[in-house]
Amino acid sequence: MIKKIFFTFLLLLILSVNSYSAGSSDNSNDSSKTKTNYDKAVAHIKLAKKYEKKDKIKKANKRYEKALKLLTISNKKKPNSPNTLNYLGFTTRKLGDYENGEKFYLEGLAIEPNHVGINEYLGELYVVTNRIGLAKERLKILENCNCKEYDQLREVIQGIKKSKY
Repeated sequence: MIKKIFFTFLLLLILSVNSYSAGSSDNSNDSSKTKTNYDKAVAHIKLAKKYEKKDKIKKANKRYEKALKLLTISNKKKPNSPNTLNYLGFTTRKLGDYENGEKFYLEGLAIEPNHVGINEYLGELYVVTNRIGLAKERLKILENCNCKEYDQLREVIQGIKKSKY
């Protein structure tokens, strides 16, 4: 009887230790640390913006191209993400493809009409393509957001900012 209780106890102890170790996470294999294609694309975009500020347009465009490839993959895996569509619009616009940039922005707005990033960037696209009335419509949507995107688009429309869109 004592042997039976001992073996039962030992078995339970072994099972609980195995269960604990199976549920614990080893940080070296933590999947949350793996960057997604979207995350990698955003990193390329941030670097591209820095290159633009230094007037290193070729380097910036290479980063935008890399970001565009990663965002395209991301959009295929997880379609209809307004943030991905926003950056797809942004990168294509930065690479001079205004038509596809606008399409991506409009797709994103169909999902999330008040997305501040999309509204700002679409407004900038409208300024570059000489459609100031449409840019002002985007500004109106951002009017009460109390966000930097409103100020940035307002400055672009007013011609205060002298930058490439």
